[in-house]
Amino acid sequence: MSDTVTNPPPVYSHIISNEVTTVSDLVDKLKHIYCDKLTVEVAHMVDSAERDWFCKQYEELHQSELMPEHRQQNAILMKKSQVFEQILASKFTTLKRYGGDGCESLIALYNEIFRESATGGVDKIVVCSAHRGRLNLLTTFLGLSPAQVFRKVQGHREWPENVKGCGDVLSHLSSGKTLEYADGEVYVTMIPNPSHLEACNPVAAGKTRAKQRLAMDGDYSTHPHDTQTHRALCLQIHGDAAFAGQGVIQETLALSGVPHFNVGGSIHVVINNQLGFTTEAERGRTSLYSSCVTKMNSVPVIRVNGEDADSMIKAAALAVRYRNTWHKDVIIDVMCYRRLGHNELDDPSFTQPIMYRVIKDKMPVPDTYLSQLIEEGVCKEEDMNGKISGWHTYLQQQFETSKEAVIEADHLEKQWSGMTQASSTVTTWDTGVDEQLLRFVSAKSVDVPADFTAHPTLNRSHIQRRIEKTQQNSPIDWATAEAMAFGSLLIQGYDVRISGQDVGRGTFSHRHIMLVDQETDAIHIPLNHMYDEQTNFLEVGNSILSEEAVLGFEYGFSIESPRCLAIWEAQFGDFFNGAQIMIDTYISSGEAKWLRQTGLVMLLPTGMDGAGPEHSSCRLERFLQLTDSKEEETDGDDVNMYVAHPTTPSQYFHLLRRQMLRNFRKPLIVGSPKTLLRLPAAVSTLPDMAPGTHFHPVLDDSVVNKSKVSKVVFCSGKHFYTLAEERDKRKATDVALVRLEELCPFPTQSLQHVTKSYPSAKQFIWSQEEHRNYGSWSFVRPRFENLVGVKLGYAGRAELAAPACGMGIVHKTECANILESTFNS
Repeated sequence: MSDTVTNPPPVYSHIISNEVTTVSDLVDKLKHIYCDKLTVEVAHMVDSAERDWFCKQYEELHQSELMPEHRQQNAILMKKSQVFEQILASKFTTLKRYGGDGCESLIALYNEIFRESATGGVDKIVVCSAHRGRLNLLTTFLGLSPAQVFRKVQGHREWPENVKGCGDVLSHLSSGKTLEYADGEVYVTMIPNPSHLEACNPVAAGKTRAKQRLAMDGDYSTHPHDTQTHRALCLQIHGDAAFAGQGVIQETLALSGVPHFNVGGSIHVVINNQLGFTTEAERGRTSLYSSCVTKMNSVPVIRVNGEDADSMIKAAALAVRYRNTWHKDVIIDVMCYRRLGHNELDDPSFTQPIMYRVIKDKMPVPDTYLSQLIEEGVCKEEDMNGKISGWHTYLQQQFETSKEAVIEADHLEKQWSGMTQASSTVTTWDTGVDEQLLRFVSAKSVDVPADFTAHPTLNRSHIQRRIEKTQQNSPIDWATAEAMAFGSLLIQGYDVRISGQDVGRGTFSHRHIMLVDQETDAIHIPLNHMYDEQTNFLEVGNSILSEEAVLGFEYGFSIESPRCLAIWEAQFGDFFNGAQIMIDTYISSGEAKWLRQTGLVMLLPTGMDGAGPEHSSCRLERFLQLTDSKEEETDGDDVNMYVAHPTTPSQYFHLLRRQMLRNFRKPLIVGSPKTLLRLPAAVSTLPDMAPGTHFHPVLDDSVVNKSKVSKVVFCSGKHFYTLAEERDKRKATDVALVRLEELCPFPTQSLQHVTKSYPSAKQFIWSQEEHRNYGSWSFVRPRFENLVGVKLGYAGRAELAAPACGMGIVHKTECANILESTFNS
């Protein structure tokens, strides 16, 4: 076999200087390029053209010379980051700062990502990051002043006293700033994160897509040639152990290319300490690399030695260029080390003695890089020392004046201007709509093009029936009321987004807000074609089979702008528990910790219908426990979450519209129906939604003679209709049925008024279909007694480990017992 290569493949032609070369020379050159401090992993990439492009770009970058001024700037940034860590360590010796010691070159990497992005047309970057090196990134680039950091460490507030909130720890803070470079500028913002570190990734992706919607960028562009720009970039920063171990990573990756969730590619930076908290890599994962999970998406990996700042810069440039060209995810796996423990008070030599003997003898990365540049004549030692000394002086001044530093809250600026924090009183909002407009929306919600072939069943039972109901002023069902709420909000200038598993059709085949042509598979969303020049739209995102990442994505989408009604619907109500981390750390507490308001709606289908343990209760008790509702004081609008269990379509209509029309945003948890979707009794009329109407937190009994009522039964949700039917059978005219449509904020004043209207009542009962340790019982009982002055009796199922039984005969017996205890107790 010949040792020469004639006419080499195009992918290698740019690294071969002569037309003819030897195989051994080629191998040596490739080893030099691919087996150095910077390399790539691309063999798993499916698209050969994409793979060839990546290799060509990499090889050119690998051999390129960096601009001296860029190297100087990065050396200064790295030294500044080192000095900042040293100041924190010397001033606050017991502080867990989670510094970037051992990977200070990350600052150079970030700087190049920002610079290359600005040059390439990206104008917004959303960053999510775990603890490690976070403070340095915030203070170096993103406008968080060192004085604010010093204030926080000393225990002071991070916003003024007139702003409600409990705050969060130092390593969860966030900030944003516009960065200016020679060839462009880019606004970079870091989102807050909880201690569940990788939970922030789908949140950042959702916020990025919302930015694209606001800018009519990427998938939202109305210009065909602009759909591939994606000027908003998501930068996700991970730890190696978490990236391999946390399931939300796999979920977010699976989501990344799906319609309505695609953000045009994210850049992932894995800070690879080759160590978890105290767990070595071989015990922290099964795969060879922590990045191996990304192979399912054919994501290219750039692997770089964190001790080589120049290679870090090149890695950043390659990542940005790939993302901007192919609009897909890319990984930068930074092989580095953690000089200190998981936090600075920890001694890692307990568990990794050999590793830390090696680390102890290493010179800090900023020092070696600066020495290299001085030796190469790129910069002068005295100039660099002067700049670093000036930074040290500045930090000292910031520390000395930190107690007097002016603090501000920036949560209600830009697109959030006009919003306010909710008050401690309960307000009522007119959410009614002109009846003619409602008829228009109802008709348009099923309007399809002349050449569209609808499914014959849907054409008969959904399209034609809704048109007939609209024309005849017939009662309005749940799906129609929802469409009216969506359409009226679109006309008023709000966007609507609903996502989850099967939301286009609806789990129970009731919604059909997205129709599919039976001949072409083309999708048509009628509400997006109500009139010419329509500027606000309904986005229907049938999601992957995930709860945590999808709910996190929707939360991220909702915190970007108050002018989009973002809804996540669980396939069945209890499936939300797959996303419990998002609910605990973001949705229920995000405003208290970080002042980030969200109007996110969670629709949780619920009802004890004999479907067994996992398809019955939506576990409202968990959400009620998460609220900050008071047991001994009256709630106001400023509760952290609203929890509702509505019984009529018009109530649901008003709930959805109220989410947008108020001048503040709060999460809304809805125990949504299953059987009520088609129950003839669960309907509303147009006058129920006309101007001047609003949501009622309590629905009093409208059919009884109040003076003759001896027993008042309180309930919520579909259980009301079961009780009403039983009351009619028993002819129990002395029993009133009162519905709590909204449980939080607890409707104290409405309940006080209702109970006083029954002067002859001797018994007050709370009746629920859930088991006693589920549902609303434990929440309503002390509030009725303390605030309403009523001691409730209980009628419902007994305690059970599971939410519901799985044996039909037992279920029927339980249902009968609930009715008996409600009416005969």
